[in-house]
Amino acid sequence: MPDVLAPATDAPVELRAIEIREQHLWGLDLSGSDAADLQLIDSRVEDVDLTGTFLQRASIRDTFVNGGSWANVDASNAVLKRVEMRGVRLTGAVLAGAKMNDVTFVDCRIDLSSLRFAQLERVRFENSRMEEADLYEARLSSVVFVRCDLTKMSLAKATFLRCEMRDCDLDGIANPEQLRGVGMPWPDIVRTAAVLAAAVGVHVVDSD
Repeated sequence: MPDVLAPATDAPVELRAIEIREQHLWGLDLSGSDAADLQLIDSRVEDVDLTGTFLQRASIRDTFVNGGSWANVDASNAVLKRVEMRGVRLTGAVLAGAKMNDVTFVDCRIDLSSLRFAQLERVRFENSRMEEADLYEARLSSVVFVRCDLTKMSLAKATFLRCEMRDCDLDGIANPEQLRGVGMPWPDIVRTAAVLAAAVGVHVVDSD
């Protein structure tokens, strides 16, 4: 990212299929906009409201996003490369079919989101809420979850390769058998023993 970015304090009139490069977007209300096929490159996005925005097939590269709302955004088939998001609300976001490479989410809300058929490589989720996120048939490679709430996350047909989960809440996770290939510290394995036992079909019986 360049050391100096051009400030953009006024919302663009048209967002669909445009290129935004080396811009500092701050405090804008872009909620409900049609930004399909948008290209956002080498930029900084702070406290921008994208609630309900259409971002299908958007390409976001070398960009830092701080704060703001991406709730209910439709970013299906979007491409994110070298992106960092901090404190962003992505509740209900649709990222189905998205491709993410070298992406970091810190202190984000990604609950009730859809990552169906998404491809994630070298992605880090840290201190983030992901309750009831749907990872149906998602492919995750070198993905790390640290101190995340994964309660009732759906993992149907998801695949994990060289992935780790550390100090995460897995209560009520669906299809725990798909966790095959995930690494965990020993204390986490002990704490989530019930979930892991369910994954291999082990059930609890009364002791004598």
